[in-house]
Amino acid sequence: MITLVLGGARSGKSAVAERRASALAGGAGAVTYVATAIARGDADLAARIRAHQDRRPPQWTTVEAGADLVGALDSLDENTVALVDSLGTWVGAQPDLAVDIEGFVATLRTRSGPSVLVSDEVGLGVHPSTEAGLRFRDALGELNLAIAEVAHDVLLVVAGRVLPLERP
Repeated sequence: MITLVLGGARSGKSAVAERRASALAGGAGAVTYVATAIARGDADLAARIRAHQDRRPPQWTTVEAGADLVGALDSLDENTVALVDSLGTWVGAQPDLAVDIEGFVATLRTRSGPSVLVSDEVGLGVHPSTEAGLRFRDALGELNLAIAEVAHDVLLVVAGRVLPLERP
């Protein structure tokens, strides 16, 4: 089972994804939090990472995937619930923002345990004013679309509220 949780900055998408992963694991079950963010001296990002770490239940494990998200998912116990936070930081860590979408989707589809993926919905905001911003928006948008095609659930989080998105 694949769940994609989309939202903007400070929308509550990570908290929604954490609740979904916990429910899929049966409340106190095994959840592996797959982290893609690397602070690299960014104090604001480091504070956000700490806040995410502080609210995780103590029985959850964390895998620091960084740029190797596919490898991190492949290394997990197949029965654990995988919570990936976030696809935006994964795309941002790649040279030229290029990710292997087909390989990533194939990895998700072969997992027997549930996967909950957090991503930014970048198509609703201001048109990026830089080439890098445009490339990031397009790369993440294409990844989100590919995952939504195979996901069982796609949830849009706006101001902490959850909107399930129907297939067309």
